Amino acid sequence: MPTTAETLAPSSSFSGKSLHQQVTEAIEDRALPISRLLRLMWALDAERSPANQNLRARLRARIGAPLGA
Repeated sequence: MPTTAETLAPSSSFSGKSLHQQVTEAIEDRALPISRLLRLMWALDAERSPANQNLRARLRARIGAPLGA
């Protein structure tokens, strides 16, 4: 089975939403587990769209942010 951004998207709380919407919500959600953030990063990397470059940078910053930030 080929791996796509759809198969990498985290669980049901994000079902039916575009990858862009999922990443935007994940960046704002400080309670989201790092595993879900990493899956979203993997999905963004799999797409390799120039339009996702800003999202990748924002998601990287969110993954590296301190817990209290």
